[in-house]
Amino acid sequence: MTRVADYLDLVRAPASLTVLGDAVVGALSARGSGGDSPLRGGALAASSVCLYSAGMALNDWADADLDALERPERPIPSGRITRSRALAVGAGLTALGIGSAFAAGRASGLVSLALAGALWAYDLVFKPTAAGPVVMAVCRGLDVMMGAAGPGWRGALLPAGAVAVHTVAVTAVSRGEVDGSTRVTGGAAVAASVAVAASGLLGG
Repeated sequence: MTRVADYLDLVRAPASLTVLGDAVVGALSARGSGGDSPLRGGALAASSVCLYSAGMALNDWADADLDALERPERPIPSGRITRSRALAVGAGLTALGIGSAFAAGRASGLVSLALAGALWAYDLVFKPTAAGPVVMAVCRGLDVMMGAAGPGWRGALLPAGAVAVHTVAVTAVSRGEVDGSTRVTGGAAVAASVAVAASGLLGG
């Protein structure tokens, strides 16, 4: 019997906290404090969490065979959740994320469509390729821009770029999770993180 805890494990629920700030940063950079209503902020935060969680479920659906060898404790290879159910969770959360973004405004909704497309493309096509980290970076950058969508959106380009660069570094390092990474990758990730931190000094 599948438990709620199994679904939370599938979507890496604790990790979804890492995206809550994306849309907030985008909105604040575009329109400043008080520029958006709390309802809009809540809808955007919900959209970010739903789309991130959808990506996690799709990741496990796409990697089920590989996980059976490298991560047998995960929900699908351990038999706690079927592969078809994981796909249904990913599709359902994608729809919820897009719906929440449109509830925040048409402009944010349109950006969420691009974000959802990038998420699905990453998990189904690009993840094992050299372009994987870049596509994931596009996802996180679009998450920031989803919050910025509307008046003043150009003000969020620098924060979105910073988040994207940081994501490239983290994703590149994470690809060595099982077999290890290289000194070059590690050094580049450190340099990127320092650059991203320095970029904060350029903001208001």
